[in-house]
Amino acid sequence: MRFLFLTDTHLRGVSPANRKDDFVDTLKRKLQEVVRLAQELEVTAVLHGGDFFDSPLPGLGVMGEYLSILTRLRVPLLVVPGNHDLHGQNPATLSRTLLGFLGRCGAVRLLSSSPIYFEEGGVRVKVTGAPYHFAIDEGDRADYVVRKDDCDVALHVCHGALIDRPQGPVMKYTLVDEIASRTEADYTLCGHYHLGYPDVCREGKWFINPGALVRLSASPAEFHRMPQVILLEVEGSLWHERLPLRSARPGAEVLDRQAIEEAAFRARKREEFLVQLRALGDDGEWGTTAPDLILERILGGEARHPRWSSVKQEAYRVWSQVQGEGWERA
Repeated sequence: MRFLFLTDTHLRGVSPANRKDDFVDTLKRKLQEVVRLAQELEVTAVLHGGDFFDSPLPGLGVMGEYLSILTRLRVPLLVVPGNHDLHGQNPATLSRTLLGFLGRCGAVRLLSSSPIYFEEGGVRVKVTGAPYHFAIDEGDRADYVVRKDDCDVALHVCHGALIDRPQGPVMKYTLVDEIASRTEADYTLCGHYHLGYPDVCREGKWFINPGALVRLSASPAEFHRMPQVILLEVEGSLWHERLPLRSARPGAEVLDRQAIEEAAFRARKREEFLVQLRALGDDGEWGTTAPDLILERILGGEARHPRWSSVKQEAYRVWSQVQGEGWERA
């Protein structure tokens, strides 16, 4: 038996701000390649690691085009719900989403803790899933743990921040080393973390994240990452291979760094300005670096123009919009 694993397709009809290609056309070509690979490799099923859609109820026009490609699959498509597939990242809302609808009508099979079995040549494979929920990377992390008491091979597909190394305080995550000794799954197949990471093997168990099928940002890491899928083979000995997508173009051809560079430039200029203000405050000339008090002092001087009063009024109006406080000045 063979299985094809991909994750984070983020099906959407609008091109991300940092893309300079025809994003919809690019995504169609990637899906067509996935379907072609599934047929050529004669896989038993296609496994999806979540964030199938980019929003719970995407526009049906382009989604119909995407789904018309995926319906050419001759094997089951098993999907674990991701945070983007849900309203408010709440799994209880799945029935009110497009992914939930596809599950009810049989277009996809939704993965959960309830196993789906495949059996061939005397080998029984169990496939389970851990859908996203807000506490998946908190507490005992039980969503990542499965037992292998009713099968020969256990595949567990999860949509959570199960990663190979610490990432700092910005995001909640679970380290592979926290799970490795607890789970019995032969393969834990991860989504959610778009950059992916090198294959990890602990105690004979594999933890794999190939990264998102799409590149939604223009970060340096995404510039150098090529979208790929995973081929798993469970006949005889367990075996897997990463398959870079031939339809995926180099980051420099499809990702636009201009917006990020402009934002970084503005951030640098803002910091330079604040440094100057702090220096003035330290010298006692201003005595403060609070923007509202600085504005008060600048505008509180003597009239510099016949229309100084209206200038002040307009300055306060704009500042109130920035602050969202609705200031009123006489």
